[in-house]
Amino acid sequence: MSKDLVIRDDVVSYREMCDIENVQTLQRGMNYRLNPNYSVVLMSQRSNAPYTDRVHDDGVTVEYEGHDVSRKAHNHNPKFEDQAAFLPTGKLTQNGLFIKAVEDYKKGISKPELVKIYEKVLPGVWSLKGIFDLFDYKQLFDNGRHVYRFILRLSDNQKINIETSTQSIEHTRIIPSKVKQEVWKRDNGECVLCGSQENLHFDHELPFSKGGTSLTSKNVRLLCMKHNLEKSAKIE
Repeated sequence: MSKDLVIRDDVVSYREMCDIENVQTLQRGMNYRLNPNYSVVLMSQRSNAPYTDRVHDDGVTVEYEGHDVSRKAHNHNPKFEDQAAFLPTGKLTQNGLFIKAVEDYKKGISKPELVKIYEKVLPGVWSLKGIFDLFDYKQLFDNGRHVYRFILRLSDNQKINIETSTQSIEHTRIIPSKVKQEVWKRDNGECVLCGSQENLHFDHELPFSKGGTSLTSKNVRLLCMKHNLEKSAKIE
């Protein structure tokens, strides 16, 4: 998969995701300025996910939980400790870097930090959820400890790393994780038109511009890059 063609709702493997971001591995869920122009986070809304991430009812806002302190020993459980903004050395953690980005935005020092969100749909199956503006955060007392929650909204700027793409990206509702899971299983992980298992994309059969919805698997299907680009915003 070409870096220049990865777009919102594309399906990628873990290796492809690393290649897109030009790194050997993506071991952390939060990656401040992984690229000079944007940050990257990995999220999951699966039942066994280690963090509580969710999409708000408006369909465009993501609430992303900050990350725990590192495990210090075999019997140490980070889930019993407050999430930290600073390391013992005084250096900012990933939480702290994201907090500073929000505070700089609120002070008018910078624009909202652009954040690419990749979501784990199923084991081995990831999807680019989109590019988001990081605009707020909060600290909550949850299950006996303090945790951070970062608030991001789907950005009007969906063109990071896709300057050569001719496909327009609409500022619309996010396809829910459960819908993507249902579609992947129903379509057997392949393009419904040609059976290809490469360069797949979650496609709205009836586009948003024509009144289509993200909220049901009936209007979402898997298409390969070739058929997705051929379709564009036309009703078939």
